[in-house]
Amino acid sequence: MVDWSRGELEKRLNSIELAVTIPVNLRIKGEQRILDLSEMEQFLRKAKLISIGECGCRKKLHRCNAPLDVCFSLDREAEDFVKRGLARKVGLEEALDALRRAHEAGLVHVTYTLKRKEKPEVICSCCSCCCHSLSALVRFGMPNAVVASKFIADLNPETCINCGKCVTRCQFRARRLENGNLAYDRTRCFGCGLCVSTCPTGSISLTTRTINDSK
Repeated sequence: MVDWSRGELEKRLNSIELAVTIPVNLRIKGEQRILDLSEMEQFLRKAKLISIGECGCRKKLHRCNAPLDVCFSLDREAEDFVKRGLARKVGLEEALDALRRAHEAGLVHVTYTLKRKEKPEVICSCCSCCCHSLSALVRFGMPNAVVASKFIADLNPETCINCGKCVTRCQFRARRLENGNLAYDRTRCFGCGLCVSTCPTGSISLTTRTINDSK
């Protein structure tokens, strides 16, 4: 099975100004799962054109079964991807549905600010086993590959039942079970919100990151 080498990662990341995690919070209304997309939805609503294409990283590495058609391009990048046959034009509702599928699959929403680009026009749904940015961070300890969101996960130990669901959900390896008890390393949390929607007891929430939570 192929894999990213450190040299390949450094070459790819050289063209990226910032790769930033975008938090997605979940609210429950009745039996329907509703996404509060916050910053993510703002990006999409402000875009004049949205396209969806397949994840190049997962297509190359095939290290997981996460959905492929959940990577987004906006405006100029969207137009370019559509012209090159790498993506298809979609409306807002279809884009939001793709975001929901990606979130349920445990993927981290990452927006890339490319060099010589004024605003983010590429938004990917990433896994740490395939994505070049998350792979660089998790596997090779390259902290500058991804910038944390302005939020961080808080845990209420009094209501936590140590079920371990958030452990498997976390792409950044911030959580683990030790002798049946949950251990949480805040310095590894990038504020994506995946653990929040998984916790069966509502013991995890996103709060504003402070200077003490900086990496």
